[in-house]
Amino acid sequence: MTTTDTITHASAHGREVLRDLSPLHRSLRGAIPEVYKGFGALSHAAFADGALDRRMKELIALAIGVVEGCDGCIASHAQAAARAGATRQEAAEAIGVTFLMQGGPATIHGARAYDAFCEFADGIEAGAKQA
Repeated sequence: MTTTDTITHASAHGREVLRDLSPLHRSLRGAIPEVYKGFGALSHAAFADGALDRRMKELIALAIGVVEGCDGCIASHAQAAARAGATRQEAAEAIGVTFLMQGGPATIHGARAYDAFCEFADGIEAGAKQA
């Protein structure tokens, strides 16, 4: 665990989800390594800085994870958005847009997404204070 992974906020929607999915991904990656390699290249290209920076793109991905109700997407992009420098307010507002687009279900997954984001943001902030 690195200093930026210091846990100050425990969430069932952040690290715990990523921890549960990790061995599943490893197993599937072993069966279809070229597909994962292609997906990794697509991800790298999609999140590269351009007119939109990585922070903004991760917030968009987080919002899509909320709309899709994908717990793995929420955890992964909450972590990436926090690491890219997104603020709690930016995450909250991106999640707020999902309420308009998805309605009631987004209020459930949105709350989970915000909780996950705060877990990762707290860890980053705690690491910065220790450095």
